[in-house]
Amino acid sequence: MDDTKRTEIAELGEFGLIDRVCAPFEPQQKTTVKGCGDDAAVLDAEDRYGLVSTDLMLEGVHFDLTYFPLQHLGYKAVVVAVSDILAMNGTPRQVLVSLGISSRFSVEMIDRFYEGVRAACSDYKTDLVGGDTSASVNGLTISVTATGDVDKDKIAYRSGAGANDLICLTGDLGAAYMGLHLLEREKRACDGHPNPEPKFEGYEYILRRQLKPDARVDVVEKLAQSGIVPTSMIDISDGLSSELLHLCKASDKGARIYLNRLPIAKQTYAMADELHSDPVVAALNGGDDYELLFTVPLARRQEVFALGVDVIGHMTEAGTGAALVTPDGQEIALQAQGWK
Repeated sequence: MDDTKRTEIAELGEFGLIDRVCAPFEPQQKTTVKGCGDDAAVLDAEDRYGLVSTDLMLEGVHFDLTYFPLQHLGYKAVVVAVSDILAMNGTPRQVLVSLGISSRFSVEMIDRFYEGVRAACSDYKTDLVGGDTSASVNGLTISVTATGDVDKDKIAYRSGAGANDLICLTGDLGAAYMGLHLLEREKRACDGHPNPEPKFEGYEYILRRQLKPDARVDVVEKLAQSGIVPTSMIDISDGLSSELLHLCKASDKGARIYLNRLPIAKQTYAMADELHSDPVVAALNGGDDYELLFTVPLARRQEVFALGVDVIGHMTEAGTGAALVTPDGQEIALQAQGWK
């Protein structure tokens, strides 16, 4: 019997596991500029950098087909992958989609999924260039690999933020999380009813944010037009707190964000009130927003304001930690409690 100490994966978390797996590996190819640890791997493609990223979505973990239309699921799967390329300040070019399909799925159902994939590819000017399919014992498994590229002097890693850099955010937070809770509530309420009638009126925005999110290619294009290269960048898939802490760790800096500057939509507030929950917790820890979080030098503040993004705080010196500052000046340490 093996009495070696057993470490639960939950103790490490997703990024702790990635660090552990990747640590022993040294690049074997001269073209590999950066491997694990950012939103995408970086490859030297002579005059530009190539970008590659992979995302996995599992039925019962990342989506529930009780209320998730297959067309929307196909669309979201592409958005999730494309967002990683954008988070490197890059341009998405191609996607590969692989599926594990159980016997309860018909050809027509898979057709609907790929309708969503094609719609997203059209919206983000990205080509579907391949993938794989396999039988699955249970449910639906989706793996999407996205490729892209970026000028070598325009790439944004997580590691370049400087002290006093502004912390910028491309859109509101917490809506996708509240949309998920609304869907789960109505699923429970309609369980067993022969003619279920879920109550979604007035909450169309938060539903869309969960079921059919947008990748922020528009902001990356505006940054390019303005000549602004973020000093660091990440997309918000696991919650603002988790992602900001990743920037702090990679850049060896602290951060201060301000409660009264967090953008939260009216429907997010309303749904949180109905559920007797805190919309700020949803904004900090909810995840699945796919907004971009990035930093820029303080000297570019006027240009950043002109882009229509929110400036929610600033980076601080190493060793100062990351905290949320309340209107009365109290500092609350941020913890990585994001999307599981």
